[in-house]
Amino acid sequence: MEDKKIPGCQLVVLKDDKIVLSQAIGTAYLPFSVPVRKNTVFSINSISKVFTSVAVMQLQNQNKLNINDRISIYMDSIPENWKKITIKQLMSHTSGLPDIEDEKGLIGDKGQDSAWLKVKKLPLVSEAEEQFNYNATNYYILQRIIEKCSGEPFEKFVRKNQFDILGIKQIFYGNSYDVIKNKCPTYSYYSQDKTTGEYIKGVKLKETYEEFPSKMITDAGAFTTAEEMAKWIIGLQTGKLLNKSKDIAAIWEPVKLKNGSYDGFGGLLNAYALGWPVITRKNHFAVASIGGGRAAFIIYPEDKLAIILFTNLTGAGPEEIIEKLADFYF
Repeated sequence: MEDKKIPGCQLVVLKDDKIVLSQAIGTAYLPFSVPVRKNTVFSINSISKVFTSVAVMQLQNQNKLNINDRISIYMDSIPENWKKITIKQLMSHTSGLPDIEDEKGLIGDKGQDSAWLKVKKLPLVSEAEEQFNYNATNYYILQRIIEKCSGEPFEKFVRKNQFDILGIKQIFYGNSYDVIKNKCPTYSYYSQDKTTGEYIKGVKLKETYEEFPSKMITDAGAFTTAEEMAKWIIGLQTGKLLNKSKDIAAIWEPVKLKNGSYDGFGGLLNAYALGWPVITRKNHFAVASIGGGRAAFIIYPEDKLAIILFTNLTGAGPEEIIEKLADFYF
């Protein structure tokens, strides 16, 4: 924390699906020196994708979809060259679709519906399964498919089929400017040049504001605590959400590209599964989830270990810290 100048964080360690360490450290709200507590709510950004991944598999178990189905079964008015793309390719970011977002936000800057019309006019980035291309279009479409197959809004579906089952109360979807009890702000040393969209690192800490479009909460936009996240991980691994052997293996299996290779974010996260970054290596295989460069958890299935680290500093690189902490438990 000192090295990276992280104001505050929550740390939870799970061993054999039980909490063996839970700590709240540092400052949640700097102007008034409010400390981080165990019920402090953090923005977890793209960690939201794991809830989406499980939601899709739950619908598959209900025989309402199949991950190998073409999206054209569920989507009207899509370009001809999109029709062969599958749900699995959306989940693994191997669809080749163009991105509905750019460095400034939704393309066109005129809202979600306008951005959807614009992205459908853009060329494909690649053919399906030719490359890993992490983008929000995939999860925008997944939200529409989940809502069509379930017959209800995405948030209602995941609350009923995941959070309520596990007794998770402190989890919210929204934006950083929403008033949520015990929510801490997110800080950053970076500021964006509005002309170029480039992020430049400064010396002063700034409070950041993020808006998560309502039709893309499958992609990002959840807020919760590390202990609530721990409940979800335990619930997943003990079979309360999915079949342990079949479904969990499916969402954690790294997806190969057509050339037989794996791809992911690079470095530690060298592959990607169905909504889950993956660490493939000889020892200590792991699946992860990363949000906003400040929140993360890593599950080490063979070691029966999971570590959750939520911070309030964008760019903190929590997955790297988690890997060092994991050494104490291997």
